[in-house]
Amino acid sequence: MNDVNDPTNINGYRVGRTWFNANGTEITDPLIIQGPNGIAPYLAEGVSSEDQISSNAFTDYKPQVIVMPRIAFSFPISEEALFFAHYDVLTKRPTTGNRLDPLDYFFMKNRNVIINNPNLVPEKTIDYELGFQQVLSRSSSLKIAAFYRELRDQVALFNLVGAYPRTYRTYTNIDFGTVKGMTIAYDLRKTGNLWMRAAYTLQFAEGTGSDAASALNLVNTGQPNLRTIFPFNYDQRHQVVTTIDYRYGEGKDYNGPVWFGQQVFKNTGLNFVTNLASGTPYSRYRVPVGEALFSAGSGILQGSPNGSRKPWQFRADAQFDKNITLKFGEDGKKRANLNIYLLINNVFNTRNIINVYSYTGNADDDGFLGVVSDEDLQAQLDADSFTTLYAMKVNNPFNFGLPRTIRLGVKFDF
Repeated sequence: MNDVNDPTNINGYRVGRTWFNANGTEITDPLIIQGPNGIAPYLAEGVSSEDQISSNAFTDYKPQVIVMPRIAFSFPISEEALFFAHYDVLTKRPTTGNRLDPLDYFFMKNRNVIINNPNLVPEKTIDYELGFQQVLSRSSSLKIAAFYRELRDQVALFNLVGAYPRTYRTYTNIDFGTVKGMTIAYDLRKTGNLWMRAAYTLQFAEGTGSDAASALNLVNTGQPNLRTIFPFNYDQRHQVVTTIDYRYGEGKDYNGPVWFGQQVFKNTGLNFVTNLASGTPYSRYRVPVGEALFSAGSGILQGSPNGSRKPWQFRADAQFDKNITLKFGEDGKKRANLNIYLLINNVFNTRNIINVYSYTGNADDDGFLGVVSDEDLQAQLDADSFTTLYAMKVNNPFNFGLPRTIRLGVKFDF
């Protein structure tokens, strides 16, 4: 309406989240049909714009009944090969923005905050997989599997433009996405002392938002609620994981060195795990914004959101352990296991970069000191001190993975 208290004509109307003008033509921006005082809704009979919010303004949450079938089956085509597939539906309760806070509604006119939405529905994931497994030898096999996941009703920030009594931000089930890819895995069952598994995964994870706050910057600029497909923050295109375990048995199964009549390496083994993965996406900035400042500037996007990639990562972990069987009680019938282990994480002390600055793509330099003017530096209390302290803050240790760590421990099981 043109006036909430004294309407004389209709400027437009809304169906769900879709707006139309008075002629029934769909529009993307409801602000073009607002009156001089903003959107003026047609109030129900007996309702005034001066009325206070009460419990009558709310409804009870409708319980969600969701069926989550899980189906898996396989088709052996010979004694050495089979096809397999599965179909899963998984859901979870919203974990963001679903708590009712009445104060948000009482002071909606005066508070510019994100208002929770207690009417959110569960997020849903539908998972499909189809694969083939072939025996290569008596102790090894090759598995190839393709997977496809649909992410529906994902929670995201939404700007309710033209809401009454003012435009506000809230959460809604509007985001969606897909994760698709394939995995090739080689399995070697224990042969002698060796067991091994190696797997390569190719994955494409993309959607309209990586998390509930992905659209925050867009919403804050007052832009329409656009939904465009971009890579997720966790989209890791390539990953190779290898696990090798070399272990000696005991008694007749022991085939290791014997010193002074003792099986020195019985029940002893070495486990080695490597993980090689491509970098995850990030959004590149066209100019530095001083990301280490207490109030960083707004970045100007270069290219598309999540259009750049962080460096590859490599990590190798090793564990050397020995299991000792303890016997006690009458005739040694009671037993316990004592496991002594040496765990080395990041064996090669690889310098993995897990976060980068948006302008430079580096983990220890955001490019701000290279472009800051002499006038801005001289405006500081001490230019040299500011430069030194800023460089120290930019070199954030949390932008890097953990260095090599060595742990010596004991586990006792009984």
